Amino acid sequence: MAMLVIGVTGGIGSGKSLAVQYLHKKNGVTVVDADQIARELLSSPGPALQAIGDHFGPDILQADGSLNRARLRTIIFAGGDQRRWLEQLLHPMVRESQQQQLQSCTGGPYAILVSPLLLESGHHTLVDRIVLIDVAEQIQVTRTMGRDGVSRAEAERVIEAQMSRRERLSRVDDVVDNSKTPEHLYRQLDRLHALYANQAVTL
Repeated sequence: MAMLVIGVTGGIGSGKSLAVQYLHKKNGVTVVDADQIARELLSSPGPALQAIGDHFGPDILQADGSLNRARLRTIIFAGGDQRRWLEQLLHPMVRESQQQQLQSCTGGPYAILVSPLLLESGHHTLVDRIVLIDVAEQIQVTRTMGRDGVSRAEAERVIEAQMSRRERLSRVDDVVDNSKTPEHLYRQLDRLHALYANQAVTL
């Protein structure tokens, strides 16, 4: 029997991780995390790291051969085509891993695929329904500055490079407001969980 797959997306600082962690811990929902897959691809020797070193030069790597993430982030959010090049390299690799993990999911009432670039990458074709964790851009900026220790200008550059809030809102099935307390977030997630669990039974 096919498992229902829910896509969870949202801009930087929106609270995607908090939302999916809650659903996983409370309801046993399996979570496939695109960011975690990308981190693993970039943390160990392999074709992704080799291609990045060849493309950007040896300065993109640390002395121990690991990726200089801060330098890469500065490059790809500085404009130009470097971000697109990196996405074209990583998206097919991430998609393949996502498909493998989703196909092996057996526990829980449904599975979650969480990705900040779910819509941009085309990976939304892997899911049955999309939920957006939504906050105002100013909240994104404040949370990103506090979490990542970056300047306001850097946080704003990352947000500007991502799909706009308006476009995300127009392309998803469900919206969760995460501008208030965690309890407010959890109540909305409980309602959606009941909906998804019921849909999963009918598959």
